[in-house]
Amino acid sequence: MMRAYSILCCALFFAVPPWTLARAADTPPATAGAYKHLGVASCATSVCHGKETEQTGRDVALNEYRIWLEQDRHSQAYRALDNARSRQIAANLGLPSATTAKLCLDCHADNVPATQRGPKFQISDGVQCEACHGGSEKWIETHSQQSVTHAANVANGLNPTEQPLRRAQVCLSCHEGTADQFTTHRIMGAGHPRLAFELDTYTYNQPRHFKADTPSYVKRKGKIPETNLWITGQLQTTQRYLTLVQSPLFTPGGLTPELSMFDCFACHHSIDKPHWTRAHAGNGIPPGTLRLQRQYFLVLQAITETLEPKLTQELVAATDTLMQAGQTDAGKARAAAKALQDWVRARDEWSKRSYSANDTAALRKALLRFAAEDRASDFAMAEQVVLGVESLSYSLGDHERRKSAIDALYNGVASAAKFDPAQFMQIARGLQGQF
Repeated sequence: MMRAYSILCCALFFAVPPWTLARAADTPPATAGAYKHLGVASCATSVCHGKETEQTGRDVALNEYRIWLEQDRHSQAYRALDNARSRQIAANLGLPSATTAKLCLDCHADNVPATQRGPKFQISDGVQCEACHGGSEKWIETHSQQSVTHAANVANGLNPTEQPLRRAQVCLSCHEGTADQFTTHRIMGAGHPRLAFELDTYTYNQPRHFKADTPSYVKRKGKIPETNLWITGQLQTTQRYLTLVQSPLFTPGGLTPELSMFDCFACHHSIDKPHWTRAHAGNGIPPGTLRLQRQYFLVLQAITETLEPKLTQELVAATDTLMQAGQTDAGKARAAAKALQDWVRARDEWSKRSYSANDTAALRKALLRFAAEDRASDFAMAEQVVLGVESLSYSLGDHERRKSAIDALYNGVASAAKFDPAQFMQIARGLQGQF
């Protein structure tokens, strides 16, 4: 079964000891952002990545451009700005056109400054190769030369997206946002879908245009176990959210804070079906109030209870402090977010541990247990439970044997509007024995 991408869809549309990966830094060189983006036409010829079919007997298939163009939703990102829904969103926001507004282009295209655009660059190419891989001005010639190392290409501006941390940072820049590039409550109110992200699911759902299991690839770049990718995604998404809470975006001025920083489903549910419970809201959070998003911290709590249970109370206390500060004072909320972010950063080594099949199975069971105990039955958390269970099932290689159970979980989150917390809790309880 293809992972249920529709749950996460926004307007755009490995088992070796860690790390056999080349130990380059997890962030690109400081000069990477300054190199020119030459455009997808520079990659698309039949002698480069534009072949009609996969080339056998090679480390690189050379049909990567065709995969991106025909199957990858990123290639459709710019075109989506000219559909009826996007035109209505633009009109609601008072924009002349979504296809020309920086607000939209920053995530629906490779919107680098004019001074960084090569002669073949076209903004209409959407989220093209260099949006993820970095401006190719310095590495476009060397990356195909056998004598040039991957580390040398990275030094010339190639983003090392094979590294889970760097991949998460690249994806999160749009799928979670930055202080300067963010899907605000105003944009969602104008009609833009709610954003949700899970690194491993997104990696899986985009058609793969690289051969990660070839000896050559592993020798050059290493191979990352899927459990590590999932944990890295959780750590980085949590840190990104906490960074946003500390930014000016959180309180942009005026009467209200940035409402998209709060739990959508604390307010967006049928008024005749109240969803508030103390377990859902957290300690000290009364009904009928705005509350910060908790799904990141609850997934992290499930991970912590599994990997280092003695640290669980520290995380719970720091989370409660943040949730309560988010009710009263922006300054206290920023301070609490910083303290919690420091705690999460101190756990970065979890993304580099070696995990056994038993460890991965325990993480999966912890997610289900949270749902079954009514600790994870808000929609956003339920969504992450489902995605995590499936990701970890792929990591364990037992997805097909668990398919009917996973499908039942997906059915429980098929519609945010119709989501029933009690029903999802019962589904999770009924499935615990199958995992």
